[in-house]
Amino acid sequence: MFKWRDDFSVNVEKIDEQHQELFNLGTSLYNIVSLKDGIDRYDEIIAILDKMKDYTVYHFKYEESLMKEHGYEDYEAHKMQHDSFIEKIQSIKDEDVDIKQKKIGMDLILFIANWIEKHILVTDMKYKEFLNDKGVL
Repeated sequence: MFKWRDDFSVNVEKIDEQHQELFNLGTSLYNIVSLKDGIDRYDEIIAILDKMKDYTVYHFKYEESLMKEHGYEDYEAHKMQHDSFIEKIQSIKDEDVDIKQKKIGMDLILFIANWIEKHILVTDMKYKEFLNDKGVL
């Protein structure tokens, strides 16, 4: 579900590394939620969600700083997509995860996988050539 492919590359090494880390976090969440051992995984799920929240904010700030620094014209629209993703992730309440771990976990996995794939393959690809032409590799 969270498998990196070459077509995800924006040809900016640091951003590609950050995107791969988001895939790794998604995979970790998937692996935990998929376990069928009957063990309460609340603490593990929350720990990964917290890492995802923190890492996504870090990654988005980095990406946005490059766009601003180089005068990327679609910066505002791009930032709005980032902000909506963060709002969605932060809207998940710990108590909901506690009560409905599997459902919330799987819903979140699908949301993250779809969002990351669409965002990288469509929205991020729009800045690929722009940043590469500015010498950002």
